[in-house]
Amino acid sequence: MLAAGLWRTHADPIQLENVILNLSVNARDAMPNGGKLIIETANAHVDDAFADEYQIPAGQYVLLAVTDTGSDMTPEVIAQAFDPFFTTKAVGAGTGLGLSQVFGFVRQSGGHVKLYSEIDFGTSVKVYLPRFYGEAAPAAPKRLPTAALRGQANEVILVVEDEERVRNYSIEALRELGYTVVSAPSGAQALRLIDDGGDFNLLFTDVVMPEMTGRKLAELAVARRPKLKVLFTTGYTRNAAVHNAALEYGTNFLPKPFGIDQLAAKVRSVLDSELPAP
Repeated sequence: MLAAGLWRTHADPIQLENVILNLSVNARDAMPNGGKLIIETANAHVDDAFADEYQIPAGQYVLLAVTDTGSDMTPEVIAQAFDPFFTTKAVGAGTGLGLSQVFGFVRQSGGHVKLYSEIDFGTSVKVYLPRFYGEAAPAAPKRLPTAALRGQANEVILVVEDEERVRNYSIEALRELGYTVVSAPSGAQALRLIDDGGDFNLLFTDVVMPEMTGRKLAELAVARRPKLKVLFTTGYTRNAAVHNAALEYGTNFLPKPFGIDQLAAKVRSVLDSELPAP
């Protein structure tokens, strides 16, 4: 439900889309037996008391709210909800990074996130982004990266990503860049493609996946194809992934979310690099 006469705010559109996606996925997971997901926007005014409590400027904000009718959250869970790696989900069902990423993006944008949850009612996450008073920037024309960063049809990339939306985006972007793309939703299926004779130049894999991590997949894949190059991607920062033993220092890494320019540059860099000496 979008409010009429909604004010403008100044924020990265890709990261804002990621906020909506993360909150929607959390809402879905809180309603295993079904329910209602409500996404709405409104103009909001933050008074001095609210502003002082959450250390943000008082004034006018654009409000984005994502509400579900699923299971409620206890005060203890709410208190930790925005901490990195905190999750109430079972092993393999989530990393606990969604809400911490939401919080980080909103605070960097000068806003605030407020979480409300009531028994037998559900949970609502309210994102406050400061109203933007400047002139709207003209829409940038769509452009593809320069020819030097594009690929060839004989360069084949194996994309492994358990989240369908992200997998489809990567596939479409890489194909638009000129590469041939094959995909798999899991490490096991990726290994089957390799064992069935798939000849790939690059393995582009998510780090955190159920059943088999990207790191383990890379180890097994390179053991089968020593000339295979590997590029990891994840919503974790590099340091967080290393400290959680999901990634090693020095590996090729592209953080999520990424745009086509970032993807083009990183993939081209990895493909053009020399393999380490055996």
